[in-house]
Amino acid sequence: METPSAPIDVLIIGGGPIGLACGIAAKAAGLTYLIVERGCLVHSLYRYPQNMTFFSTSERLEIGDIPFVSTNPKPKRAEALEYYRRIRQHFELNIHLFEEVTMVKKGTDGFAVRTSKSTYSARHVIVATGFYDIPCLLHIPGEELPKVSHYYNDPHYYAGQKVVVVGASNSSIDAALETYRKGADVTLVVRAEQVGPRVKYWARPDIESRIANGEVRALFSSKLTEIRPSEVDILTPEGPITIENDFVLALTGYHPEFAFLE
Repeated sequence: METPSAPIDVLIIGGGPIGLACGIAAKAAGLTYLIVERGCLVHSLYRYPQNMTFFSTSERLEIGDIPFVSTNPKPKRAEALEYYRRIRQHFELNIHLFEEVTMVKKGTDGFAVRTSKSTYSARHVIVATGFYDIPCLLHIPGEELPKVSHYYNDPHYYAGQKVVVVGASNSSIDAALETYRKGADVTLVVRAEQVGPRVKYWARPDIESRIANGEVRALFSSKLTEIRPSEVDILTPEGPITIENDFVLALTGYHPEFAFLE
């Protein structure tokens, strides 16, 4: 894609669905624009678990008046990636991938934007960075160990392993159920007193049944306090316990990136 030398009307930070929608609107309005994405196209969706099913129906994920056709009542990750690839191609969007914004500074007549590859001048800047790129850390000893991940991808990797899943949101429940079905020994550690209220309606009875049958161990009103190479410490209402552990999936949420703003 071309790199504008003169000041552009709109620089859009983030190549996710919202960033793409902003690019489509800017192009339709006849504005000069550039979308800058630090990773691949719709990077946040790419990092979703491979088998993930969206809570939303496909029509709610549509942009640019282009139909999102799915073979399922709720679309899956692979279908969404294909849809947004076609969106980019259809609108011939001006987007720079794998180019990270490192600084945005406001001047008297617009913004100076520095990236890992270039510097741009823009009259307006739209920050559409999403919230799936920077994990909310636990800030406990051992969190930096290789066995700890704040992202979950494929359950096969954890087959036959002792896995601790932290959290009770959709991502945590999906990870607990999928790794259990691949033969993992799963312990779910939840700060709250029960599974999160926004868990997908088709997953809630499944996880509740697994917990009731003892197939997934759930420690409610509990928190992980330390991680070591072969075990973890957990503070429960009955007191601290230590259990054997091979992997920790700390799926405690994410927050958006604003560090580049000055």
